[in-house]
Amino acid sequence: MDVLINVFVGLHIIGIASLLGGFLTQMKAIGAGTARFIPAMLHGALTMLVTGIILVGLREMDGGTLNHMKIGIKLLVLIVILALVYVKRDDEKVDKGVFAAVGGLTVLNIFIATVWT
Repeated sequence: MDVLINVFVGLHIIGIASLLGGFLTQMKAIGAGTARFIPAMLHGALTMLVTGIILVGLREMDGGTLNHMKIGIKLLVLIVILALVYVKRDDEKVDKGVFAAVGGLTVLNIFIATVWT
């Protein structure tokens, strides 16, 4: 079970890397006002959602203890990110505030995962 959990943790990290990497590649475009949500950002967020749900299920099956408050907050933040990226995915350019919100929420989700024990 540990190997399976670690595989999904790796996939979860790949998802967050895709989301954050997509945001970081658009940093120059943010200043120019031409930033847009690239497909890698949507795919990364969806990967995080699916692997996160699977990880919770695997941890529950393995008998591990979970902080359901932390998982719920992370899920809520991810749903907001997904909603913003999904709704604006076809726009040629995205408002700086919306784009910055996605980046900030992504970083927030990373810190919730790592700092909150």
